[in-house]
Amino acid sequence: MTTRQKSLSYAKRICFVTILCILLAVGLFAGNVAAVEPLHLIAAHNQTGPDNPYQIGMLKFKEVVEDLSDGAMTVTVHAGTLGTSEPELVEKLQIGAADVIITSPGFMTASGIKEVDMLSLLYLFENYDHWVNAIDGKPGQEIADVIYKKSNGDFKIIGNWSAGVRHYYGKKPVYTLEDVKGLTIRTQTAGVVSKFWKRAGAIPTSVAWGELYQALQQGVVDSAENAYVYLVQQNHHLTKNGKYLSETAHDWTTRFMLINGNKFNKYSEKQQSIILEAAKASVEAERAAIKRDDVAYKQKAIEEGMVVNELDIKPFIELAIPIQDELAKELNLEYLLQEFRDAK
Repeated sequence: MTTRQKSLSYAKRICFVTILCILLAVGLFAGNVAAVEPLHLIAAHNQTGPDNPYQIGMLKFKEVVEDLSDGAMTVTVHAGTLGTSEPELVEKLQIGAADVIITSPGFMTASGIKEVDMLSLLYLFENYDHWVNAIDGKPGQEIADVIYKKSNGDFKIIGNWSAGVRHYYGKKPVYTLEDVKGLTIRTQTAGVVSKFWKRAGAIPTSVAWGELYQALQQGVVDSAENAYVYLVQQNHHLTKNGKYLSETAHDWTTRFMLINGNKFNKYSEKQQSIILEAAKASVEAERAAIKRDDVAYKQKAIEEGMVVNELDIKPFIELAIPIQDELAKELNLEYLLQEFRDAK
């Protein structure tokens, strides 16, 4: 055999091996995709705006689930169409009418998991980075474990979303605690949030989110509290009693991305892995949208006539600290409160 013939023979063998490797890789990939059993998930949140960070996060969840499963797993996203009430969504998760939902810690306490109130404490976090360190760290995981255990597996946290930082807004600006006295304020009417506003001298009032625009416009309530993105999307800043916003920054908020843990445990290992990976991607997308929109919607509010003021929040923090201590003592969670405080 000539040298040229040997070279051609060697080249053919290399080509054959290469093709064989490619075919094996394709076969393994195809087998891997085929191993993902079909699964349809119903995902829901209570916000109706198409550009809302909740919707952005849920659409990212859908995208990643369907991409990683090559379409074997699908997700239907309901933006307020399964309910604009968080307790309603929690109930739907429990009965199987929804598979993945977003809810606030405050509404979880209605399910009998009092420990979740720790994340409803006002002025628990100094800033966004403090919140991230805590919620993504040990204290956040401890809360997740408590929720899973006390719900008998009904509620498994697969992601911690943000709803931004909440501020007071109402019919007049607030500069001191004295300015809050006597005002009706739409907020949670039970638990530590209500306790804070009561001690500040305000009157916590219950109004459904979908009815708040009308309540502010007609003077049913004097004020409310929320992050820029949510109040501006609902045009609260254009109402009679929504003109003034004071940057109290009283709540760097957590929103739980929940799945029914008992159902999750029955999914295949591959399905579970895809869901968790998609949840991680949704957290990144939602948090990025919140940070972007907080700036954009503040500017929009000011351009459309809202009057925004800063203030010294130290007296507000001093009012909040004893409430934090009281709850931690009541729940025997003083150590967890200290972990949250130390996470800054």
